Amino acid sequence: MSPGIQKVEAVDAGHAIRVQWEDGRQSCYPCVWLRDSCQCPLCFLPSASARRLLLQDLDVDITAKELALAGRKKISITWPDGHASEYEAEWLKKRCFSEEARAEMQADLFFPECQYWGSDLQLPKIPFEEVMCNDESAYKWLCTLKKVGIVLLTGAATKQGELVKLGHRIGFLRLTFYGPTWQVQDKADANNVAYTNGKLCFHTDYPVLHHPPGVQFLHCIKQTAAGGESEVVDGFHVCNKLKKQNPEAYQILSSTAVDYTDVGVDYCDFAVHCKQRIIDIDSRGQAVRINYNNATRDTVFDIPAEKVRPFYAALKEFHDLLNSAEHKFTYKLKPGDIVTFDNWRVLHGRQSYPSGSEVTRHLEGAYADWDVVMSRLRLLRKRVLKRD
Repeated sequence: MSPGIQKVEAVDAGHAIRVQWEDGRQSCYPCVWLRDSCQCPLCFLPSASARRLLLQDLDVDITAKELALAGRKKISITWPDGHASEYEAEWLKKRCFSEEARAEMQADLFFPECQYWGSDLQLPKIPFEEVMCNDESAYKWLCTLKKVGIVLLTGAATKQGELVKLGHRIGFLRLTFYGPTWQVQDKADANNVAYTNGKLCFHTDYPVLHHPPGVQFLHCIKQTAAGGESEVVDGFHVCNKLKKQNPEAYQILSSTAVDYTDVGVDYCDFAVHCKQRIIDIDSRGQAVRINYNNATRDTVFDIPAEKVRPFYAALKEFHDLLNSAEHKFTYKLKPGDIVTFDNWRVLHGRQSYPSGSEVTRHLEGAYADWDVVMSRLRLLRKRVLKRD
């Protein structure tokens, strides 16, 4: 239960409202934000959770004309033009501008908890059918996927189409130039290095797109007897190591725009080109997305010649850290397994396997955007934890 309001008063020459809470804490709310956030039917459309108030009608220098406190659970403000707004105590408390309250709200919205791992990864496993039929299991799956970056779903049918069902469970899959789903197997005249039996080095999928898919699903339908082991590495964990070990290399990889290209025919014909920094960082310098696929890194390189060697030295150091025994985790998918992982964080690879006259290894793949996954995670949390 949120504490009630003990006192409310205007401050900052009337440009802000200070709320004194019953627990002794205080919150300060700028009047321009309060007016902009009015929840009355004229200013807000509840059915769409959307603001109706036009920015052109907002006075950035607005002050409160009258203040009133109703039963310690609501404040009322009358504005200079006579418009009246009401704000519930609980609504205000959640939106307090203190650093602590803002951090709590951001954690509630975006699930930022991150559990780093290396070769010691205890691969989380959940039965596929439980995820499909049980909200608690689906919630656990998506929470773990967000925190750890990888979850193995077990016991799916060994046929194509299971990923379409999984897509419906979260909302919908991401369509790309390789189709809504795609078949990873050794193919003649392969239009992608994944469609061969060779070794795949650590990479993230599709950095050639301006907005690479956030989550990847790989469903094992058939597995080769020899070879074909999967490898994964926690890219964020490795980035933290690189930043500490060689700040200059980290700075180069997080500031240099690398050209990527992918040209061919699949779901349709395509000629895709993009620039990405191998390590995308936030305002704190923390890695938030890895964009690295050596196979589709273009020979075109739009940087001065004197910066090329330092870039390659930085990239090689990053590559060596990714491949160190302490960081990578190796496992082998069994038919019916579906590995789900964060394509912005977890780099994956594959060991080679023998070719044959018939298909010996067959995975079906699909993508989803983090927006879709996070939407389902929030809805499941509300349902499972019965939260407003």
